[in-house]
Formats: sequence, C-alpha cells, structure tokens
Amino acid sequence: ILARQSGVLPLTLGLIVVTSGLFFAFDCPFLVDHLTVFIPVIGGALFVFVVISLLQTSFTDPGILPRATPEEAADIEKQIDTSGSSTYRPPPRTKEILINQQVVKLKYCFTCKMFRPPRTSHCSLCDNCVERFDHHCPWVGNCVGKRNYRFFYSFIISLSFLTSFIFGCVITHLTLRNHVLSGLDYSLLTVVELVICFFSIWSILGLSGFHTYLVASNLTTNEDIKGSWSSKRGTEDTGNPYTYNSIITNCCVTLCGPMPPSLIDRRGFLPPDEVTPAASASEIELPPFTAKNDMHMVG
Repeated sequence: ILARQSGVLPLTLGLIVVTSGLFFAFDCPFLVDHLTVFIPVIGGALFVFVVISLLQTSFTDPGILPRATPEEAADIEKQIDTSGSSTYRPPPRTKEILINQQVVKLKYCFTCKMFRPPRTSHCSLCDNCVERFDHHCPWVGNCVGKRNYRFFYSFIISLSFLTSFIFGCVITHLTLRNHVLSGLDYSLLTVVELVICFFSIWSILGLSGFHTYLVASNLTTNEDIKGSWSSKRGTEDTGNPYTYNSIITNCCVTLCGPMPPSLIDRRGFLPPDEVTPAASASEIELPPFTAKNDMHMVG
C-alpha cells in the first residue's frame, strides 16, 4: 500500500509523539496543579485519535484499481480497433461519458491498460490508478483516495485541535510561570514545544480549512488544482457533476458513506513472471453513467 518513498511517515509520527511527550512530561504537571486535571485527559484523547487516524490513512488501501490482465487489455484494444486492420494501433487516449447530463472524459491508462473510471488518476509515486484520487501525501506515505480520505480528513482535523490545544496550554504555562528563564530544564523544552506548534499550526489549520471546503463542495484536491470544473476552462457548462448542491449532503456522502470494498488481493500469490494483481479489472464497478457511442482521439 505504501509508496516506495515512505520515509517521511516516521518523521510525521515522530514529531507528533515528541511534541506530545514534551507536553505531557513538562507542561501537564504544572497545569494540573494550577488549573485542572482535565488538561492531560483532553490532550491524551486528542493524541490517541491523531495517531489512530494517521495509521489508518497510511495503511488503508486508498482505492487502488487492479491492472488489466493481458487478456483483458487485448480485448479492450480489439473493441476499440474496429477498422479490421491487423497492424497494432494504440487505443485512443480518452472516451466521453455523460454524468448528470454533463460530458466527462475518461482517460486511458497505458500502464494499467484500462480506461480509468470517473475521478480516477494514476499516481506516479505509487504507480497505481486510485479511485477518487485526491493527492499523494508524503507525510502519510500513501495516496489519499476513495477508501482512506475520511481517515485523512479526521487526521488533519484532529491534528489541528491537538496542535492548537498544546499551543494554548504552552502559552498558559509560560504566562503563569511569569519567568521563562527560571527552571531552565522545564522552560527550554516548553519553548521548544512553543516553536514547533507555532510553525505548524498555521499550515495545519490552512490545510484543514482547504479540505473542509473540498468536502463541502464534493471536490478533490486533484480536481481543484486542475480546475476541472472551473468555468474559466471554457464557455461550456463545466459545473461539478458530482455535487449534490447541498453542503450537508456532500459532507455525508464524502465522510459518512459506506466503505467500498478493496479490489486488491493482499493475500494472493503472483507467479514470478506476473506483475498484475490477482484481481482483474473486470471486477471494477463503475458508477451509473451513460456512455457515448463515439470515442474521440485526443492529439
């Protein structure tokens, strides 16, 4: 599941554990004595939720589509090539379908040998086609897609709360002590926490806000960056065909819908000369749509 470049995940986990560890070791005892015993309880609950969400995001299949078997790839090319020519012709790069009365182009993946379902993209780092591809996150070492987006969103939201909570508690700790330099062993480490939280909180809050906007609009990061449904791309109607025109419905569909089954066989065995997963591309269930009869070449 993890990409080859998964070395940043231990760094992410290490930053969370070290910062939280310093908070529990050097700030909580003082704050419990002077404020309330609920501070370490709240911090511990947030810390556990953050770590669980991070691990779920990292080790959950994001929605990888199995590559077509050689037989399936040959059958697709035969269906595409209706000229009767015996010479090899590469399949067209796109074909058009209708979703909610709007034309959506499906791209042919020359690596996976299939037309990608709607909202699917091929990740160059993981070398897989991922359903509802959002982006590849190096901090979690995995793609974020259809099956693990809810975990990723829970991770960044809970991390925002945890970082803000620790930042506020550190400020309170330093304020109540009223002299940062007294007790250097405590104060220096507290200042380290303050610096880490200060430089982290803005990016984490910004990322959380951005993905909240995406969830409310039923968009992906990939679609937003490319401007897939932006009116600036042309004069034709390019509104988002996947939105339900309701923030609540979009949020429920994105975060609370049933978990789709994984299409990859993690326990299957592959022959030494095979590179395709045991599951076949024919098992992929596409959402309902109306396909056009014509397939168009893209230059």
